[in-house]
Amino acid sequence: MSTDQIHRNDADTVLSAQGLVMRFGGITATNNVTLNLKKGARHALIGPNGAGKTTLINLLTGVLQPTEGRITLEGQDITGLAPYLRVQRGMVRTFQINQLFDSLTPLQTLALTVSQHRGLGTKWWQALGRNKQVAERCEQLLAQFHLTEVMNQPTRVLAYGKRRLLEIAIALACEPRVLLLDEPVAGVPAGEREELLQTVAALPAEVSVLLIEHDMDLVFSFANFMTVLVNGTLLTEGTPEEIANDPRVKAVYLGHGEEAHHG
Repeated sequence: MSTDQIHRNDADTVLSAQGLVMRFGGITATNNVTLNLKKGARHALIGPNGAGKTTLINLLTGVLQPTEGRITLEGQDITGLAPYLRVQRGMVRTFQINQLFDSLTPLQTLALTVSQHRGLGTKWWQALGRNKQVAERCEQLLAQFHLTEVMNQPTRVLAYGKRRLLEIAIALACEPRVLLLDEPVAGVPAGEREELLQTVAALPAEVSVLLIEHDMDLVFSFANFMTVLVNGTLLTEGTPEEIANDPRVKAVYLGHGEEAHHG
C-alpha cells in the first residue's frame, strides 16, 4: 500500500479504535479489538449475547477507560477524554434504556438540547421565544422524526416508538459527526417499528453511524459494512453479503440458538 493510500484511508476514517483491551479482574471483556468507522458509513456491530458489544461502545464513548489500546476521533486521540467532551467533539450515543425528561414535551426537550449545544444555556423557554434559529431547528427535527403531532404532549404519555424517535432526534440535535445507535428498535412494538426504521434509514448522509443491533432484518437492510464480535474478540468484518455467507458467522449464531440470516 502506498503512502498516499494510507493517508487517504486515514482521511476516510472518522472514528478508530486500535487494539482495545478491557479487563475486569481476571475477565477479558474486550480482547484486542480494532475497528475503523469510515466517513458516512452505515456500520453495524453484531454478535451474540455476551459478545462484548456494550463494553466496546462504553469504551468508545468514554464510560470505560481501556486497559490497553487507543481511540481516535477525526485523527485526534480521545482515549482519555470524558464522555461529555466526546459529545462536544461530535460523537453522540443514543441509549438503549430510554433516558428522557418525562415531564417535558418533545418540543421543550429538543429546545433544551439545541440551546445547550449552541451555548445558549438551559433557558429553553427564552430560546424558543427569542431565538429564531433554535425554533427553526426544533421545527425541522420534529418534522424529520414524525413528532410534530405529539410535540406538546408530556414525554411520559408518548407511545414507545415515539420515545425512541425523540431519543434519536435529541442525538441529532447535538449535530454529531459520529452517531452510535444503541439498539434503536429494542422493545418497540411491531406496529411502531416501520416509522422508526424509515427514519433511521433516512439519517443524514454526512453522519457516520455505528449501529448496535440484535434485529438482523434491520442490520441487513441498513448496514453497508459489518463487524462481528464473539467473546470480546473480532471474529470477522465485511459487507452484509460477505457476513451473510460466512460459515463462521452462521456457526456462531446457530450455536447460540439464534437463526442465521440468509440473504
